[in-house]
Amino acid sequence: MPLPAGSCRGFPREPDGGTSRPRRDAAGAPRYAANMTSRHRLVIGMGVLAAALAFTGCSGAEGEDTGGTVDPVGTWGDATGEGSPYLELDEGGDLSGSDGCNQLTGTWSVNEADQVEFENVASTQMACEGVDDWLSGMSVADVANDTMTVLGSDGSPIGTLERSG
Repeated sequence: MPLPAGSCRGFPREPDGGTSRPRRDAAGAPRYAANMTSRHRLVIGMGVLAAALAFTGCSGAEGEDTGGTVDPVGTWGDATGEGSPYLELDEGGDLSGSDGCNQLTGTWSVNEADQVEFENVASTQMACEGVDDWLSGMSVADVANDTMTVLGSDGSPIGTLERSG
């Protein structure tokens, strides 16, 4: 590919015959930030701030007890038993677990009715014979003492899990 007229190895010639190359720091790396105007820095900074605010707005109140009395953090069901359903709810609002066959992941929060809401739940799609994968239909749950009653999307109970940790 031919070089542009008046250039040396792709760098434009300066009026004095030299070439314009990026400034280098003490380690010899190009210092592109030195070539940025304050306007460029402002635009980039505003873009980073806008992205941070957008992600913060999406986070919601996951893991927070907005209802008041429910503390669902911990393990529900038997996490050590093969083919047994379980959920692990951490303080940060993340959930993981298994419906007895497929791995589950997502988020949770407590609503104003003191129900645990399961959100953004994703599941692997393995076919397992003889396993009742009822937990994959979870929508919300009621917690009373050490029993979690899991409800489906229609609001009817689909199963229970005992607190195990």
